[in-house]
Amino acid sequence: MSRPVYLSLAEQVQSAIAEGHLAVGDRLPTHRQLADQLGISVQTVSRAYEELIRRGLISGETGRGTFVRAAKSEPDPPFIPQRVDEVIDLSILKPVCDPLHVEAMKQGLVELASSLPPSVVLSFRPNTLFARHRAAAVPWLRDCGVETSAANVTLTNGATAGMTIALMAAAPPGSTMVTEEIGHHTLLPLASYMGIKLRGVAIDEQGLLPDALDAACRDGTVRALFVMPSPINPTASHMGAARRADIVRVAQRHNLSIIENDPLGPILEERRPPLAALAPERTLYVTSFTKCVMPGLRTGYLVVPDRLIAAVANRHLVTNWMATPLIAEMATRWVESGFAMEMVRWQRRALRRRHELAAEILAGIPYRGHPEGLHVWLPLGDSRPEATFVSHARLQGVAVAAGSAFAISPGARAGALRISIASTTESELRAGLGVIVNLLNSDPEPVLLAI
Repeated sequence: MSRPVYLSLAEQVQSAIAEGHLAVGDRLPTHRQLADQLGISVQTVSRAYEELIRRGLISGETGRGTFVRAAKSEPDPPFIPQRVDEVIDLSILKPVCDPLHVEAMKQGLVELASSLPPSVVLSFRPNTLFARHRAAAVPWLRDCGVETSAANVTLTNGATAGMTIALMAAAPPGSTMVTEEIGHHTLLPLASYMGIKLRGVAIDEQGLLPDALDAACRDGTVRALFVMPSPINPTASHMGAARRADIVRVAQRHNLSIIENDPLGPILEERRPPLAALAPERTLYVTSFTKCVMPGLRTGYLVVPDRLIAAVANRHLVTNWMATPLIAEMATRWVESGFAMEMVRWQRRALRRRHELAAEILAGIPYRGHPEGLHVWLPLGDSRPEATFVSHARLQGVAVAAGSAFAISPGARAGALRISIASTTESELRAGLGVIVNLLNSDPEPVLLAI
């Protein structure tokens, strides 16, 4: 076992559970028994068990012992839920951040405080409050490749809020929606909570396959398509222009509403036409500022067809009432002044540098990425169990996201890692990728404790 020993022990027990060596209901050795068997302290075993309890994998029952728990009914996020000091976190998807982002927010708040419109803190009417904001959104959305009018724009509290409203408007409870078989990790639970049946569709290196989409829609039950054609999707695929046109034709043939999730917005310098540009009459386009400007700017835009304006407005009222006015005001000021686009250009340059670093360290290892994307997708192959690799990386102080966390269809096999290249410093990224390369070059067979 590596150090810290308690975490090493916890990771190996978790691997044993994931691979079926320990089953639900199995009783684990007492703290003393396991400590004696492994030649470690009782305190170390206690810390390992506490960590496994925190992860929801085991439970202690007074007077009976410690047992393996049933699988959680709620899915875990693909990223570690909190940053741990000794861990290089390549699991969470976020833009490159720098002290300049903090300083920009401080300065923006100072300016906002000195010239705060009373309506920002007093208004209850979204249509009145956000008229200027929706007008400012139109040129920003044009830079995303979407031509629209202010009347078709809804301000949201970010992409997740936009997704939720779009799903409510496009796919009523009991209906079926299709998406990429390796897709958005929040979409499966979100659809479940809303009573929407979600079906995964086969993908390739460009994303969704038109023929597979067509076949999935032939039974006439599918109402909507959720799609991420930009390389924000887990597999970092970038859908070509011809493929986008093919997808739109299938959607038109089956009368599908399209929900297009594009949180990268204008970051991609060589943008391909969004589906919203090809089929504005049926596409709900979601974008935000958190991935392309800065994480704390939690606001965004939802562009909707004319026929859904009233439905979206009502669903937004019952879920959020309206976007948070202070943050929306900050974003609008930055859009109007050009500062938001300046930050996009900064982010674009920073991401290109990160991808150059990744290409240098991962030379000779097959992976997929886009030079202006936030992550890379690294297939592991059949000889390396995904859960074991993720656990071994964590033991060596590196957190990565398991590809299986993004599987929509039960039969979809990822066998890959999603590795954020923007979530930490360049030095930590270099060190973390070095650990991953060393693990890839080591013996793929897992080493598990006999307990």
